[in-house]
Amino acid sequence: MPLPFLTADRAFDASAEDVALPFDDHDSWRRPYRLGPWRVAAAATLLLLASFVLLAAMIISFAGSLSGATLCFVVAAVAIAAALRLLRAGAWVSRHGVRRVGFFRTTTVRWNSVASLSTVQQPVKWLGLPRTVQGQALVVRRTGGGQPTPLLTDHNADFLARTEAFDRAADTLEAWGAEYRAG
Repeated sequence: MPLPFLTADRAFDASAEDVALPFDDHDSWRRPYRLGPWRVAAAATLLLLASFVLLAAMIISFAGSLSGATLCFVVAAVAIAAALRLLRAGAWVSRHGVRRVGFFRTTTVRWNSVASLSTVQQPVKWLGLPRTVQGQALVVRRTGGGQPTPLLTDHNADFLARTEAFDRAADTLEAWGAEYRAG
């Protein structure tokens, strides 16, 4: 449940639109949309699992088995790192370019090497799984040619069943691209 009147980045009766504030630093990397419920739920589940594993590690260490406790601590650390990386994944923009942060790999494209940003109808992965469905994707075409890179899809963990949020995020990214590719 968002409480915009309690946050420091918004005025008391500001609209619910995700607009950039005039004092925002365009040099820092930012996500131009809010996290989706699927991504937050997956990260929360991983963190809950990590808390149970840490509790088990504490019990095992008090029982005297340090090798088992060490293994549990490592498993919990991996689960926490996976949850944090899952929350970090998505499209990020700045004055320098556009960045697609995946779970295992991050790709940055400078604005001067972006030919176009456009929303297209194409088969997209459903929640990042191998299953594909027909949907929309915001793709980046580079000036040198090559395969277009999808930044956002309407079936990923941020926008599944939230088409208005996908449209707003795609429009925001296209506006950033139009502003910084020209200048």
